Amino acid sequence: MLRTALSLSMVTGQAFRMVHIRGQRRKPGLMRQHLTCVKAACEISSGTAVGAEIGSTELTFDPGKLRGGDYHFAIGTAGSTGLLFQTLLPALLQADGPSRLRLEGGTHNPLAPPFEFLERVFLPALRRMGADATIRLVESGFAPAGGGVVGSNIIPGAGLAPCDFHQRGELQRMVIRVPIRNLSAAIGQRMLEAALEKFPGADAAVDVREPGPGRGVCCLVEADFEHAAELTSGFGEQGVTAERIGARAAKAMHDFIGCGAVVGRQLADQLLLPLALAGGGSFTTMAPDAHVATNIAVIERFLPVKFRITEAARGTRLIAVSAP
Repeated sequence: MLRTALSLSMVTGQAFRMVHIRGQRRKPGLMRQHLTCVKAACEISSGTAVGAEIGSTELTFDPGKLRGGDYHFAIGTAGSTGLLFQTLLPALLQADGPSRLRLEGGTHNPLAPPFEFLERVFLPALRRMGADATIRLVESGFAPAGGGVVGSNIIPGAGLAPCDFHQRGELQRMVIRVPIRNLSAAIGQRMLEAALEKFPGADAAVDVREPGPGRGVCCLVEADFEHAAELTSGFGEQGVTAERIGARAAKAMHDFIGCGAVVGRQLADQLLLPLALAGGGSFTTMAPDAHVATNIAVIERFLPVKFRITEAARGTRLIAVSAP
């Protein structure tokens, strides 16, 4: 909710006040990754924020004029650089000039899109809508150490155009990669082999990313279709076998392919804001999680649009947005 509100506030010029931030969490209030989003939003929009401190459960944000330029933001933990990038991108696409970003933090951490998802799934979808932005991985950063670096070039344009995502076409390529750092290569190989049980013909490899800070491992399963792409992931965690993580990432992709949807669950949540800014569009996706409903509620507070979710074939959903 906070990241979506920050993006829309910067784009629309509307100030907002948010209370009970992360109120149901074990550690309520702003964490460092959220605070970095707030401070970055202040910098690129010449805005002000009251309550911008660690642990704060209330925030008032008032944006100013958007400014392109060279920006460097360091989260200071393994907090997601991807979520920070997605918070700033809509605003910088409407800034007064091009921008270059250098973001430091986590690039491969649970509960956030890994770098490869942004590069190969999220940004290609936005380019279909007219966005001119690129992203590059300078250094991987696994949780909990962080230390990752991402760069991006963003060029403003005439605005996003409505787009429909209804046809994915035939499967063209299946790729499985297991990025690993400072762990036994055997762990990565076991994870890879578990994923290959679902997709035995995939282009597969363990990708050693050393030297670098900390240690970590994840399984990335990517499917390229004629008109779409999807990437599912599983991240190493204490007490969970490598085989289970690899199988989990592969099953998520298997379920996506089987349902016939064009947009996966993660991308579904992330397309809502760009389509709303474009003023229209639609896509088919898997049964959405609670994030979609929450995101829609925030977007409809800022923009004169209305979302509709209807049932489609094989348990999928059609999500459409238009002016009321």
